[in-house]
Amino acid sequence: MSTWTSTVQAPWWTRAVVYQVYPRSFADSDGDGIGDLGGVIEKLDHLSDLGVDVLWLSPVYPSPQDDNGYDISDYQDVDPLFGSLEQLDALVEGLHARGMRLVMDLVVNHTSDEHPWFQESRSSPDSPKRDWYWWRPAREGMAAGAPGAEPTNWESFFSGPAWELDEASGEYYLHLFSRKQPDLNWENPEVRQAVYAMMRWWLDRGVDGFRMDVINLVSKRVEPDGSLHDGPPVPGTPYGDRSPETVCGPRIHEFLAEMHREVFAGRDGGLLTVGETPGVTVEDARLFTDPARAEVDMVFQFEHVSLDHGPGGKFDPRPLSLLDLKASFGRWQAGLADVGWNSLYWDNHDQPRAVSRFGDDSPEHRRDSACCLATLLHLHRGTPYVYQGEEIGMANYPFTSLDQVADIESVNWAREALAAGADEAAVLAAVRHSSRDNARTPVQWDAGPHAGFTSGTPWLAVNPDSTGWNVAAQRDDERSVLAHHRRLITLRHEDPVVSLGSFTMLLPEHEQVYAFRRSLGDDELLVVCNVGSTPVDLGEGLPEVAGAALVLGTHEPADDGTLLRPWEARVLRPAR
Repeated sequence: MSTWTSTVQAPWWTRAVVYQVYPRSFADSDGDGIGDLGGVIEKLDHLSDLGVDVLWLSPVYPSPQDDNGYDISDYQDVDPLFGSLEQLDALVEGLHARGMRLVMDLVVNHTSDEHPWFQESRSSPDSPKRDWYWWRPAREGMAAGAPGAEPTNWESFFSGPAWELDEASGEYYLHLFSRKQPDLNWENPEVRQAVYAMMRWWLDRGVDGFRMDVINLVSKRVEPDGSLHDGPPVPGTPYGDRSPETVCGPRIHEFLAEMHREVFAGRDGGLLTVGETPGVTVEDARLFTDPARAEVDMVFQFEHVSLDHGPGGKFDPRPLSLLDLKASFGRWQAGLADVGWNSLYWDNHDQPRAVSRFGDDSPEHRRDSACCLATLLHLHRGTPYVYQGEEIGMANYPFTSLDQVADIESVNWAREALAAGADEAAVLAAVRHSSRDNARTPVQWDAGPHAGFTSGTPWLAVNPDSTGWNVAAQRDDERSVLAHHRRLITLRHEDPVVSLGSFTMLLPEHEQVYAFRRSLGDDELLVVCNVGSTPVDLGEGLPEVAGAALVLGTHEPADDGTLLRPWEARVLRPAR
């Protein structure tokens, strides 16, 4: 059970805040236009000043970069694009010296097709590593390469069939993502042991845990005779659709429990394990994160970031319903109240910028809406994650042409949509709203050339708003988004009710106010957020707001204690 009631009982990560670095876009130390480990090391004081406890580092392993590093060709080295193993060791040392930890991205559902394991597997049907990946002949009665001859109807997360024909052998291999990302066969115990050995190698090197990429996809539904089945006729997408063939397969809990025994058991309690788990339910998450089961500490779920998706998926956006958001967050808070733990996030390397997506990035409301959304998120029960640039309110990029788009998911979707006759302007609008490139534009450090990210030509264009929105401009401004994040993080560190208090949703049917109560023993906090661009009076709905003491707020205190200004959020301690 995880009903911790004091910081003495609770794991350290209940009061921690994690900061994600997407190294390609964080800071470039050598002028080649691509962020690197040297750049991360140079900016450690920024993270220390912000107050975060953990740096989650997206992949820096050797990779052909088909999916920006999530296609790994060597698990135990650093790509020269990003630096060296020695620099990674220096990063670990620099973080530990500042009281922070390093969590590495672990991508073991698939490798690159250039990984030696796959090269050997592909070399011959008789290869000892053939069964390290999912190889299957064409559908019965059909010739390999014929339309519809793929072994199953599974679709890739990046569009198109999830099977690629290998001309040399006449068999297909499975890739739930890019065709250059073949899926490992976790049914083979040799695969699992190779993965566990690699994980132990990194922990022995000083790494403090792993964020496990799409880890709930490693178990597929396979029959005893090795056969696989067609799935429901829906695209394989991590943003809401769930295939019983590939998501949370029958052995997933067995595999994660085995991983914990083989890799983490017996080490000190300073580690953090978080699983990215598309398509999971609250019930799934309780199993994954129940401490008694010893699988992972917390999971990333995608329910709340699918609420603005229309029938056509993420590239068919619709306005977010605050009632839907409350229902989703409330369900997860209640579901993991007594068992397990929530991870809290708006942004990451796969999501559009929250201030543009769920807030209001107009000049009038950008600062306030960024601070409001941050307050809403950080005051929930769970571990908050801050994605690089989120702490200064970075916004989506104003794409004017599809030629500006680099993300493989967006490029593939746009090509298919145009081929199907979609209007180019509509396709561009969808990409502008939803592309992962929005999260991957370089971090805006100052108002100089390329926002201080690089002295060269950046691999992806810097957002033109960087002259006004950057770290340097906000560093000493106590009203800035950056300063507000510092205060939120400090509050979590210092006030146990923020990290461990129970959660009660208030005003669940209010279409503009998101309000809730956090309680721990005799202590209580009231959180009220106006998620909109017009004022709201809480006089009748929550009259206790007027007499409560302000703990933290996005605005200067007002005379009318019950009136919330546009995008105003307050953390209050009710009068006793």
